[in-house]
Amino acid sequence: MTAKTLLICDDSNMARKQLLRALPPDWPVTIAQATNGLEAMAILRKGPVDVMLLDLTMPEMDGFQVLSAVQEEGLDCKIIVVSGDIQEQAVARVMQLGALAFVQKPADPDLLKATLDKLGLLHSSSAGVATKAPATEVKINFNDAFREVVNVAMGRAAALLARVLGVFVQLPVPTVNVFEVGELHMALVDAQRGDGLTAVCQGFIGGGIAGEALLVFHDSEVSDMAKLMHWFSKDYSEMEMLLDLSAVLIGACLSGVAEQVDVGFSQSHPMVLGQHTSIEDLIRLNQSRWKTTLAVEVSYSIEGHAIHFDLLLLFTEDSVELLSKKLDYLMN
Repeated sequence: MTAKTLLICDDSNMARKQLLRALPPDWPVTIAQATNGLEAMAILRKGPVDVMLLDLTMPEMDGFQVLSAVQEEGLDCKIIVVSGDIQEQAVARVMQLGALAFVQKPADPDLLKATLDKLGLLHSSSAGVATKAPATEVKINFNDAFREVVNVAMGRAAALLARVLGVFVQLPVPTVNVFEVGELHMALVDAQRGDGLTAVCQGFIGGGIAGEALLVFHDSEVSDMAKLMHWFSKDYSEMEMLLDLSAVLIGACLSGVAEQVDVGFSQSHPMVLGQHTSIEDLIRLNQSRWKTTLAVEVSYSIEGHAIHFDLLLLFTEDSVELLSKKLDYLMN
């Protein structure tokens, strides 16, 4: 039996490694890998590629763009989307763009096998051997592993936000860096557009891992967010709206992280931090609290609205070693 050609397209080394581990061990396939949509399209154009497992949130060219390009160019490839973006609109869009199925990250081996089988892509045969061993030898560093954990978590948070607001949330590739307090403003520099900022802060701790979540809104967009949420009440202020929204978004994201690293986070009540101040003032007022920190940045935007907000997860320096141990089985 001729082995099928499988292309795995994902910008994360860890995500590709997880997918390789999740593939049916007796599936006779020859595997190629791409780190973004541009690389995937170059491989598809050379062909032939029978099956592609495609991520959505990637730099250069995302999964939605890949699906559109495959349709426009009439390329023959069966595509299964494997993504952390589980918004109902995201799933509907990829199916409209020609994807045959959607699998939530991290891919469950049994579900992936059932999906492949349902699509007629698996065949029982003693012939052929899956060729995926070399790819599993890739060493995964902490930043890549934790970025993928956050990618999955932010997708779950976006899905909840999309349901609450009735919108489609555009997701970025999260960034993971270690900053000294003097460098922390770099994580927010792209978000500052000359207007004031309002930040909501919420502490969290669990399993020896601790930190603060910081959700930053631009003052000029707060009223637009309030209108989007349809909360027009004299007894319900814009600030109360921000606190409630922050609790929902931060809680969902932290829950997604906690589930993957097998801890339970306790969260403090959200509070307004540095209301109507510039980013420089936010950093100056809180430099004694943040010091050296592992900073994860996620910049959300809402499609069809001029609304953007930034979520920072700030982990204490001591948390990094514990997180590394939690992720060790995924990295190696």
